[in-house]
Amino acid sequence: MSGEIQSFLTGTVLLDLVLVAALLLTLGRRASWTDRAARRAVAGLSAVAIGVQGIHFLEEWATGFHRRLPELLGLEPWSAELWVSFNLAWLAIWLGSLAGLAAGWRAALVAVWFLALASAVNGVAHPLLALAVGGYFPGLWSSPAAGAAGVLLLRRLAAFTRPAGA
Repeated sequence: MSGEIQSFLTGTVLLDLVLVAALLLTLGRRASWTDRAARRAVAGLSAVAIGVQGIHFLEEWATGFHRRLPELLGLEPWSAELWVSFNLAWLAIWLGSLAGLAAGWRAALVAVWFLALASAVNGVAHPLLALAVGGYFPGLWSSPAAGAAGVLLLRRLAAFTRPAGA
């Protein structure tokens, strides 16, 4: 495995944990698919969160997040191509999840829970990273909007779903 890929996998381990949490939430909760208004509300807020994540990604890319985070963690920097590809892939998955929500596909909820959780984590992580370096850290300016969108989406998802045993 190349050094860059190993660095990337190490540097994004928090996102792996967030993805596992999204999968567990999808498996452990049942959606109210027959409630079209609730489904549309989740999709609408998801679309907003996707837009905010797109802006957040642009800020990260323009300000060198792909170099600064690995440097802070003592890892090899990531290429712009790897960082852009990773983010564009997730934006595409999230956009696809909107169609999945419309169709009532349970699997779409994995991506939507991940979007909500990752957005909320961004709202906390970037200010903490800025504190750690004693100044601006790439992604800081857009992170409050991402965090707010994530928290709102988490609340909407919690209302749209119920524990599997309930």
